[in-house]
Amino acid sequence: MTDVFRVYAICYGHRDARRGQHFHGCDERWDEPHPTAYYVWLAVSDQHTVVIDTGISSDRAEGLPGLDYVASPVAMLEQMGFAAGSVDHVVLTHLHYDHTGTADAFKEARYVVQQAELDYWTGPWAKRIERERWLVSDRDLDHLLKARDRLSLVDGDADVVPGLSVHLVGGHTAGMQIVRVRTASGHVVLASDASHFYENVEEDRPFAILHSMTGMYGAFDRIKELADGPIVPGHDPEVLRRFPCPLGDHVATVA
Repeated sequence: MTDVFRVYAICYGHRDARRGQHFHGCDERWDEPHPTAYYVWLAVSDQHTVVIDTGISSDRAEGLPGLDYVASPVAMLEQMGFAAGSVDHVVLTHLHYDHTGTADAFKEARYVVQQAELDYWTGPWAKRIERERWLVSDRDLDHLLKARDRLSLVDGDADVVPGLSVHLVGGHTAGMQIVRVRTASGHVVLASDASHFYENVEEDRPFAILHSMTGMYGAFDRIKELADGPIVPGHDPEVLRRFPCPLGDHVATVA
């Protein structure tokens, strides 16, 4: 039987920025303020507790200028009643440092990563492409490689547990994947950085950091195809306004 999940977006940090930092190509409004929010996501059913991405670790956050770090994502999950040890799966949508930083805290969970993503970051090209290499944490990557007995590498679309699936889209990174979750409000798509902001997917505007331009446009199409419920972008403060939650200002109840 397919599970029905509850889905939460947990905002563990904020950063002030400008539009010109967030959209590919020229923008006459490049100097307007355009803040960034940092999220991890939680999908809970009667049978499974799944964390999607693990955010920035507290030690890494201390060295990031301009980041308003609310708390460790692990601590915020615990405040909601979900200890790291109770999580059975951690889906890593991609391996940028702001999505893998606390993965090592989930010692009972199975990690779900696209084979293409791991191959890229452990292969020859990432070491030579400086505009991308700084975005990966060698420490987090090393942890995943050492945890191979708990690492599920998938190639394309795959069911993680009944009612929750991953879908390879690429674009932002070589092996970027999005997550589709069955909820009482329809199938939610957690786009993560396949669409950083609503404006990306809604107005067909690629983000500034990308691995493949055509892949990013294809990701927008796939996100819309898979969703018959809410779409949740990866870094948009608007998520907290669209989906308010009684659990606090930094949590959104998506469905």
